This record gives sequence, structure tokens and C-alpha cells, in this order.
Amino acid sequence: MNIVEWLKRIMVGFGASWVMWLLLGLSVISVAIILERAWYFWSLRDDLSVLAKELRAALDDSIETAQKRMGASPSVEAAVVSAGLSMADRGPGAVEEAMSGATALQRMKLERRLAYLGTLGNNAPFIGLFGTVIGVVQAFEALGEANKSPVAQATSQALAPAAVMSSIGEALVATAVGLFVAIPAVAFNNLFQRMIKATLANTDALSRILLAHLKSEPVTEGGPVDEIERLLKNNAENNETLSKLLVAHLRGADVAEAPAPKKAQKASPASSKATSKKAEPAKSSKKAEEVEEEEEDGGEES
Repeated sequence: MNIVEWLKRIMVGFGASWVMWLLLGLSVISVAIILERAWYFWSLRDDLSVLAKELRAALDDSIETAQKRMGASPSVEAAVVSAGLSMADRGPGAVEEAMSGATALQRMKLERRLAYLGTLGNNAPFIGLFGTVIGVVQAFEALGEANKSPVAQATSQALAPAAVMSSIGEALVATAVGLFVAIPAVAFNNLFQRMIKATLANTDALSRILLAHLKSEPVTEGGPVDEIERLLKNNAENNETLSKLLVAHLRGADVAEAPAPKKAQKASPASSKATSKKAEPAKSSKKAEEVEEEEEDGGEES
């Protein structure tokens, strides 16, 4: 048996009605998901501007006050900030990681079952088109059957247009049902995705408020800020010590490079006076000897 004939018999035998029943069942599930997601997003609503102001005021008071305020809010944003507040005693880094994990969990809750709406919205028109193809095959099969029996050819030719029109009408109905199922699914899927993006943006804004508060002041005594101040102080003391050692080293090098004093330098003023005093009697004795020699020479001449 030819596979084309076999597939044609299957399609003609079942018709396109099962396609429409399938689309109807998928549409019921789609409506249930739309209603469930709408109720879920409605239960998470809160005034975010008021929540942000109250968070700032509560943080100025204490971390416990902020935890109580966030716990009283049903919103996703408050749940994420509460996860960060629970790790506030471990520093801003731990708070940021805790809020990142909580945001991922909340995203999964927000996007639950939305993949079904996206898939149905993309594929429902193709399912309806499949029903249309089956209806067209039925129409051509009716035309073929009308031309097979020559005896009842006149009667079959009279009935053929009605069968063809019925099959084409069934095919068009399948296309319409496919579009009817796909359009609401796509519309609500886009709406919910937009709400998820807005919710995550608000979550990031509240998270920044908490991180800014924690980074603006030390969390506990001996925390990261105190550690940084201690290191800076130690560095300043070490730099001062190194500067003193460097100056002392340079001064020692200058003294070592200076020339040693010569032995035959000028005598001190006291020694010079002593030598001058010793030299004066020697000069006077020499003068006396010269005077005596001159007198002796004068006596001899006389």
C-alpha cells in the first residue's frame, strides 16, 4: 500500500474535528493558568514607594525593625530584602550574595507555568493549520469519489459541491480555533513577563538601599572598616619609621665620605701663642749677638 494513500485514509477517516477538540482542551488549560497567575501577581501587590521610605526609616532605627517591616509585606521585593537582612551581621558581601540567591528563587516562582502559555501561543496556529490541511484533503477526496462511478455520475456531481464546501468549512474553522487559542495565550504571557521585569527592577532598587546603608557605616566593632583603618594606621607608622631610617642612613654616608683631617694643619691659637713667645727670646738673643759683634769690629778699627 502506498504510504500517501495510507496517510490520506487516516486523515479522512478521523477528520479535522479531533484537532478542534485538542485546541479546545489546550485553551481550557491556558485559561486556568492565566487566572492562577493573575491571582498570584495580585496577591503580591504593595506600594513600593511607601515600602522604600519605610525601609530607610527602619534601617536608621535598627536591623530588627527593618526585618519586622519587610516581614509584614507580601511582596517579592520585601522577601528578597528580608533574605539580605538576615545576613546583615556578616557584612555587605554576604548580604549581596543572599539577596542574589533569593532573587533567583523568586524569579522561578514568578515564571512558573508561563512557559506553557508561550509554547501554546506559538504553536496553536500550526495545530489549527494542520486541521485545515485535513479539511482540504477531505474536500479533494470527495471530488475524487464523485468521479469514480460512471453510473451515478450525475447524482454524485450534484452532491460533490456540498461535500467539498463542508470539508473546506471544517478546515477554516480549525484555523480560526487555532488563532482563538493562541492570541490570548500570547497576550497574557507578554503581560506577565512585563510584570516580572518590573518586579525584579523594584527588587534591585530596594536591595541597593540596604547595601548602601550597610556600606556607609561599620557593621560591627572590629569589622571590615575597622580593619582597613588599622591597616592604614600601620602603614603610616611603617612609612614614618622607614623615612627616619633612610635619613639616618644618608647622614651616616655623608660623614663617611668626608676627608680625614691632616696632621700638619694649622695649630690652635694657644699653641701658636706659645710658639710665638718661644721665638721672641731667640730673636732678641740674635740681636744682642749682632750688636756685640759690631762693637768688637769698631774697637779693632780704632
